[in-house]
Amino acid sequence: MRYKEDFEYIDKIKAGNKQAFGFLVEKYKDMVYSITLKILKNPDDAKDVAQESFIKAFEKVDTFKKEAKFSTWLYTLTYRRALYFRRLNKIESRELIQPEIEKEQTDFESPIKRLNSSDQKKYIKKAIDSLPETEGLLVILYYLDENSVKEISEITGLTKSHIKVKLFRARKTLKKKLNNLLQADINTIL
Repeated sequence: MRYKEDFEYIDKIKAGNKQAFGFLVEKYKDMVYSITLKILKNPDDAKDVAQESFIKAFEKVDTFKKEAKFSTWLYTLTYRRALYFRRLNKIESRELIQPEIEKEQTDFESPIKRLNSSDQKKYIKKAIDSLPETEGLLVILYYLDENSVKEISEITGLTKSHIKVKLFRARKTLKKKLNNLLQADINTIL
């Protein structure tokens, strides 16, 4: 089992070893922050909610059942806390600052394939940032964190078919946005 290591740390935490939770924080901190940032669109608020999510996860670790991946459980908790925070504070949309993308997006490669890795990440980040909130979050969860559609459904509460449709639309939109961004930069240079 790929996530056996998470379960071992959870068992240690449940047995009273509080330091074992540090491993899980270190492993999932970037993705938890990405989720909160995508929803809240403010780095300071995202950091606060990410931290609160880990605190809540630590407090509720006894309720975690090993029927699903720990990451799915943690992302669900994070997603709900971020939505709750946004509702409470009625946050206005602000510029999204997305963490760097860790892997190449093969679905969107056509013209971007000719760029070096750093430039590819820059353009993909801009394109994801310009997506509507839900689509951007789904792209992050599916492509960057490699969650299954079922896991994303558990995290967001959206149906599997709805997620598939939104991911399909997001891929088409991302391809267009990437082409437009590249073309705009080419025109600026010329």
